[in-house]
Amino acid sequence: MTDTNALIEQAHAWAADDPDPETREELEAIILAAQAGYDDAVAQLEDRFRGMLEFGTAGLRGAIGAGPNRMNRAVVIRAAAGLAQFLTDALEQAGQEPAATVVIGYDARHGSRQFADDTAAVMTAAGHRALVMPRLLPTPVLAYATRALNADAGVMVTASHNPPQDNGYKVYLGGRVVTGDGQGAQIVPPYDAQIAAHIDQVHAVADVPRADSGWETISEELPAEYVTEMSGLVPAPTGDGHRSAVTIVLTPLHGVGGDTVEAALSAAGFGNIHTVPQQADPDPDFPTVAFPNPEEAGAIDLSLALAAETGADLVIANDPDADRCAVATKINGEWAMLHGDVVGSLLGERIAATGDHPEGAVLANSIVSSQLLGRIAERHGLSHAHTLTGFKWIAREPGLVYGYEEALGYCVAPDLVRDKDGVSAAVLMADYVADLKLEGRTLEDAIDDLARTYGVHLTRQVSGRFSDVAQIPALMARLLESPPATLAGSPVVHTDDMNEGFHGLLPTNGLHLATESGARVIIRPSGTEPKIKAYLEVVEEPTDDVAGARSRAESAMDALASDVREALGL
Repeated sequence: MTDTNALIEQAHAWAADDPDPETREELEAIILAAQAGYDDAVAQLEDRFRGMLEFGTAGLRGAIGAGPNRMNRAVVIRAAAGLAQFLTDALEQAGQEPAATVVIGYDARHGSRQFADDTAAVMTAAGHRALVMPRLLPTPVLAYATRALNADAGVMVTASHNPPQDNGYKVYLGGRVVTGDGQGAQIVPPYDAQIAAHIDQVHAVADVPRADSGWETISEELPAEYVTEMSGLVPAPTGDGHRSAVTIVLTPLHGVGGDTVEAALSAAGFGNIHTVPQQADPDPDFPTVAFPNPEEAGAIDLSLALAAETGADLVIANDPDADRCAVATKINGEWAMLHGDVVGSLLGERIAATGDHPEGAVLANSIVSSQLLGRIAERHGLSHAHTLTGFKWIAREPGLVYGYEEALGYCVAPDLVRDKDGVSAAVLMADYVADLKLEGRTLEDAIDDLARTYGVHLTRQVSGRFSDVAQIPALMARLLESPPATLAGSPVVHTDDMNEGFHGLLPTNGLHLATESGARVIIRPSGTEPKIKAYLEVVEEPTDDVAGARSRAESAMDALASDVREALGL
């Protein structure tokens, strides 16, 4: 039973230490309601004080509000202090000068600029050099800056594609702190635990020194350099103007990627760009979408309507921090968004076929993504690697020349950006469409080429969103203890508890199932949202009868998805 008095005392102490008048007043109002006996207020306090917002490999991410289990200035200042001390200790232990260089970026979400400024103030007071982005910019620009400026750490304040009430804090390590293949990538163990341990040592915001000034603003030359590098990933425009003949519809979904994507496309020779006007400007409330994620139903409806109106060849939709890229094209005469595995395979084939790759070059994708990229790599004499889910793993794969995950993330230039990058992916896809159009062909034709060469690899995701995150571990435990014996009428012949390791990868919370018919299912909890996700794949071998193979794959997938939903209780 909750000790309400102790909870209220804890809340009073937190409010007294809160540097933000807005969240302090918010918490004090909840305290007053709890003291008056309102059950809802007590429940609010219980939720907000059931622990500190956990710092992990995704950094911080959660709803904005007062209390330790929320995103707010008090939590961010503690996180920044923990990161600052980690950097000092790591450099001292390596015998290096302990003054780190830290680049800091921010998006347009509520509180992002203040969280960035607080981080800069903490870093400066701790003796580090803090460099803050000159304006709202996409996450890939921060990832680029971390490598381009040889920074020891990068911090991006963003919640990516989460709902409007959320914000987050993403950390990259590089420079002298992390070298080699992981330099400039997001944190992985043991760095997350080491930073978290330092955060735990911060007992009060009042204990954290913060400078009033002393940090630097990065020059506009850096984002301009990023645009030049990304547009330079494709051959310079030629006199035939074939890229200007491509009509592109673009939406940043109220995020911060619009200007940067437009600039990169324009520099690459694409001049016929139509940005969805209702979604062009950054807006932290994301008024036209239920969730600011291109994968969510309805998110790109305005884009598709504009594409029909303009006779577009291609639709590109970025998530709010522009590290993801969705692609839509006409399939059977109707506009449709392509699955991330389809885009990932198209880009993989193009990069594998046209690149001059060094010995040991690797194509990599996450274990939950399609197995097709492995076949592409084999055909072109390249190596292939499966990784754990997330670009913190994909981006540090040795020898990487291209990597992707099915959740619309593509790393097409790992030497420049060691993370997923929706800007560079947009440039490469537009270039692909331009070359196809010059031949009188479309992306639909290129997709059929893949099917004839490698077979139909149909993938789909089944997911369940939970209001109570405590339900997720219980469901995973039940599935691991008693997995289904058959799926889509075929016996399950391989059942793998991924907590014990899988395909030589580190243990991760998940279940892998493979059937006698060749179907594959991986079930795992989301790392960034209160969801359980199931990743399904069925394969029909190469054939000239692409339509027939697709029809058979669709039927098999429908049956598989139905059984997976039943297993998840959806």
